[in-house]
Amino acid sequence: MVALLARRLTQAVLILIGVAAITFVLLYALPADPAVLLAGRNATPQVVASIRHELGLDEPLAVQFWHYLTHLAQGDLGRSFNQKTAVAPLIAARLPATLTLMAAGIAVEVALGLTLGVLAAVRRNGLADRLVMTMSFVGVSTPQFLVALMLLYVFAATLGWFPMAGYGTPAHLVLPALTLGVLGAGWYARVVRSSMIDVLGQDYVRTARAKGLSGPRVVLRHALPNALLPVIAMIGIDIGQFMSGTVVVEAVYGWPGIGQLAWQAIQQVDIPIIMGVTLVSAFAIVAGNLVADLIAPFIDPRIRAA
Repeated sequence: MVALLARRLTQAVLILIGVAAITFVLLYALPADPAVLLAGRNATPQVVASIRHELGLDEPLAVQFWHYLTHLAQGDLGRSFNQKTAVAPLIAARLPATLTLMAAGIAVEVALGLTLGVLAAVRRNGLADRLVMTMSFVGVSTPQFLVALMLLYVFAATLGWFPMAGYGTPAHLVLPALTLGVLGAGWYARVVRSSMIDVLGQDYVRTARAKGLSGPRVVLRHALPNALLPVIAMIGIDIGQFMSGTVVVEAVYGWPGIGQLAWQAIQQVDIPIIMGVTLVSAFAIVAGNLVADLIAPFIDPRIRAA
C-alpha cells in the first residue's frame, strides 16, 4: 500500500506539471493580450509595453513558465492581473461554495443512479428497464442550462418553493444540486445497470438464491457491493469535474464558486486565475482517483489480494 501511494503521488506531481505546462502554453497562444485589456482601448503602445513589462509578459515563455513553477513549488499561485491580489486567497474564498455544491450534486446523482440502475438490472428488458434507459439517455443529453432554467421556472418562479438564486441556506442548494444530480444520474444508472447484470449472473449469486434468500437481500447484500467498483471510480472523476465543470450551473443560480470565478477570469483573460483554477481542478481529479483506488480494495478483497 505504501509503495502504491508513493507511486501514485509521484504520478500526481508529474501530471500536475504537465497540466500546468499545457495550460500555460495554450493561454499564451491566445490572440487576446492581457496587457491591452488592462491598458484600455485608447492606450498608447508605450503604456501597453509598460504593463507587459510590469506583468513579466515580455520575457520568453520558457522563463515565464519557470518563474511560475518556482512560485508554485512554494504554494504561490501568482497574482490576479485585474484584481491585483493573490490568486490563492481568491480561490480559497470560493472553494467552500464549490465543495458544498459538489458534495450535494454527487450525493444526488449517486442516489438516483444507484436506485435506477439497480431497478433496471433487476427488471432487465422489462418496462422499468426501458424507461430507465430512456430517461438516462435524455438526462445525459440535456444541456445543463436547460435543466437549470426548467427547474428555476417550475420550482422557483411558478411554485415559489425555492429561491431563484443566491447562496447561504439549504434552500439555495436544492435546485443547483438537483441540476447536477439529474444530469449525472443517467451515467451512473447505465454503469450500475451494466455492472449489476454482470454480477447477477455470477455463481455466488445463483448459490445465494438457491439457499432461499429473499430477492432484496440477494441484490443488496450479495450483488450490489460487488457492482460498486465502477461507481467509486466515477465518483473520483466527478470530484475533479465538479470543481471546475459547474460554470453554467453557478452562473444560472448565482452560486459563488470557483467555476464562476474561472468564467469571469476567462472573460478578462486573467491568466493567473485561470491557471490557478485549472491546477486546483486537476489536483482534485488526481486526489479523487487516488482516494477511489485506496478505497477499492476495501470494497473488493480480490483487489487487495492481487
